[in-house]
Amino acid sequence: MGSAPGPSGPFSGLTRLDHVGIACRDLDASIDFYRSTYGFVVEHEEVNEEQGVREAMLRINGTDDGGATYLQLLEPTRPDSPVAKFLDRNGEGVHHIAFGTGDVAASAAGVGERGVRVLDKEPRHGTLGSSIVFLHPKDCGGVLTELVQAAEHP
Repeated sequence: MGSAPGPSGPFSGLTRLDHVGIACRDLDASIDFYRSTYGFVVEHEEVNEEQGVREAMLRINGTDDGGATYLQLLEPTRPDSPVAKFLDRNGEGVHHIAFGTGDVAASAAGVGERGVRVLDKEPRHGTLGSSIVFLHPKDCGGVLTELVQAAEHP
C-alpha cells in the first residue's frame, strides 16, 4: 500500500521577502558599505546571544502587511556560532533568505507538510521581537531559509 498523498499545491501563507541575511566579518565596515553605496539606513542593531551574532537591519522598503524588507548584516560574536562556521567555510556573503508570514507556526507546518524539514520544533526569538523558524537548506535548493512573523507593535 502507498502512503497517503501529500498537499496538492504550494503553500500560500508567505506574504513577502522579509530579509536577506549576509554574513560579514566586520559589521561596522559592512554598514558603511551599504550606507555609502546604496544609501541604506540602519533601522535596528542588536546582539543575539542565543545565535552568537551582532546584527544590523537595514530597511529597504515597507510592505502592505505592515512589515518591511531588510538586509540583515550578521557578524559572529563567538567562534562556535553558526555564522562564524559559515564564514570559515564560505567567506562573506549571503547566509540565508527569510520570508515574512502572519503566522510562523502555521507556515512552518504548511511547508513541513510538503516535505521540507523545519529545523526549529517551536518558533524562537528573532530580531526586533519577531518569531522565527529555519528550514533545512538541503530541502530548499541549498538555501538556508527562515520564516519570520514580525512582532506586533501598538
